[in-house]
Amino acid sequence: MKIEVTGTGPLEVDASVLAVPVFEGDAADPKGIFAEIDRRLGGHLASAATEEDFQGKTGQVLSIRTLGKLKASRVLLLGLGKREGAERVLPLAGFEPLRLAAGDAARLAQKGGATRLAFASPRLPGQTAHEARAIVEGALLGAYRFDRYKTEEKKKKPRLLESLVVALPPGLERSKEVKESVALARTVAQSVAWARDRVNEPPLHLTPSRLADAARELAKEAGLQVEVLGPREIAGLRMGMFLGVTRGSAEEPRLVKISWIPRGAAAKKAPVVIVGKAITFDSGGLSLKPTEGMVDMKTDMAGAAAAIAAMKVVAELAPPFPVHALVGACENMPGGRAYKPSDILIARNGKTVEITNTDAEGRLVLGDVLAWGVETLKPAMIVDLATLTGACIVALGMTTVGAFGPDGPAMDAVLAAARAAGEDTWRLPLTDSVKEELKSDVADLKNAGTRMGGSISAAWFLKEFVGDAPWVHLDIAGPSSTTKERGHVAKGGTGVGVRTLVELVRARIQEDSRPPRR
Repeated sequence: MKIEVTGTGPLEVDASVLAVPVFEGDAADPKGIFAEIDRRLGGHLASAATEEDFQGKTGQVLSIRTLGKLKASRVLLLGLGKREGAERVLPLAGFEPLRLAAGDAARLAQKGGATRLAFASPRLPGQTAHEARAIVEGALLGAYRFDRYKTEEKKKKPRLLESLVVALPPGLERSKEVKESVALARTVAQSVAWARDRVNEPPLHLTPSRLADAARELAKEAGLQVEVLGPREIAGLRMGMFLGVTRGSAEEPRLVKISWIPRGAAAKKAPVVIVGKAITFDSGGLSLKPTEGMVDMKTDMAGAAAAIAAMKVVAELAPPFPVHALVGACENMPGGRAYKPSDILIARNGKTVEITNTDAEGRLVLGDVLAWGVETLKPAMIVDLATLTGACIVALGMTTVGAFGPDGPAMDAVLAAARAAGEDTWRLPLTDSVKEELKSDVADLKNAGTRMGGSISAAWFLKEFVGDAPWVHLDIAGPSSTTKERGHVAKGGTGVGVRTLVELVRARIQEDSRPPRR
């Protein structure tokens, strides 16, 4: 999609559709661009808003034809919520309401056959670059489609949105800050779309080896270092839990390491390490899932998709410190060689683990990869993303990421990054009493506790493999995929986590560039 940024008034932009963000009260008491559109349409905009009960609440959308009275053939009104405090609330929300509105506009414009969308910025004082980024990210992601397996769709050749015009206050459209924000937005949206594509691929076409190939291709295009290891090398790393999980599958596992390493002395700085769960299909193993619980298990590699995709943006940001993404990819399948309940596996760090549930497999692979990352890379911070537990969905629903980890700068940084990215994230506790459920009579620990507090016990399990390293675990089981369209979020894989990781690295770049305190 072509992106244009202009200082021309929104009503003077040639476009198929003009999208206008509206605050609550703007329709009842018309002002600004709303009032001008209403005047040109002879009062029909305000009357339509009244008839449709459009109040400007977050998520509300109103579409009206202009009948030749504007350059755009259709106007979309998009609710942003309360105007009072918007200058403070929108930045605190990472401009997510604006990003969602832009996603709605792009999707509706595309579905209506429009090829050119103009979007008027809300023009909050001092926020032009942030608004431009949210609009571009939202529109690009709102126009996202995954239809490569829909043969009838291809025959119809649906019209795609070809260009987006972002209308900013005159004089600001050419600023360096705006240009950088728009460029970043494009790269971030491309990376989120890359992650979505991987999550949406059927497991037949996204095996562990093919995920590794996709990671290798992305790394090559971005100028990143990449290393891919097979089962023999994984065995040489003493990853007994990882190898146990993959034993029942005919598909070979892959261990992937993608690295950004700056030149000079900066290469020796302690790195940021990202670990993504990459179970490319999870049947549950011998603890077999029911059919309805297995249908979407191609999405069990969403954490890895986010980790790999974020590295594309990292390469563009070129931080003055190393960043590594680690992914242990395999399938969890039943079979004659599959690992069994009551087996005891030996982890890379030497801990013995009694298997009580083969469907609690992601933590086993993550545990070995985390231990490897901590031991060999000595990270300044290590963050893992995983579709780890249904219990986290029960606790937080389908749109919120669960964050676990000790108090400290790492947790503070991740939560701040999630807020800046507009990705809803809520911290959950590492309750000591739940840790007791992992005690085993025959090994160092069990791989699963009871259903009660299941997301907490899973986090405690991972904690066993990071030692004292600054660590944060993000359980993305809920928001990793969705069955409903919402704003810039399409059905299927969402690419959740990519934007948070980007903001985490961006914030660390800013921190690294500050002069040391005296």
